[in-house]
Amino acid sequence: MGVRAMSGKGAWHDLIALDEIEEGWVTRVDLGARRLAVYHTPSGFHVSLALCTHGGADLCDGYFDGHVIECPLHQGAFDVRDGRPISAPATRALKVFPCREEDGRLQIML
Repeated sequence: MGVRAMSGKGAWHDLIALDEIEEGWVTRVDLGARRLAVYHTPSGFHVSLALCTHGGADLCDGYFDGHVIECPLHQGAFDVRDGRPISAPATRALKVFPCREEDGRLQIML
């Protein structure tokens, strides 16, 4: 895994090859102990923790449309661009990570 240090902000970590990400859908990626969801959206890639903040379900099993992921357990929904909840019963935002494309790979900052 490639890591590049950033001044005082963390480091970029290689996450997944771009050609392994399903176009227009959600791809689950484990990075160490972190279970992550990679979203391929009309505006590019976004990354969040994969577990719903309401019921703990795996969002990678949910319904995804455009920029919205819906939890498969209770149908709470989140905007994947910033993690904010957009429908009940979800009330707490998802943890999202800055990401970028680099040398054919998606990287996130931790």
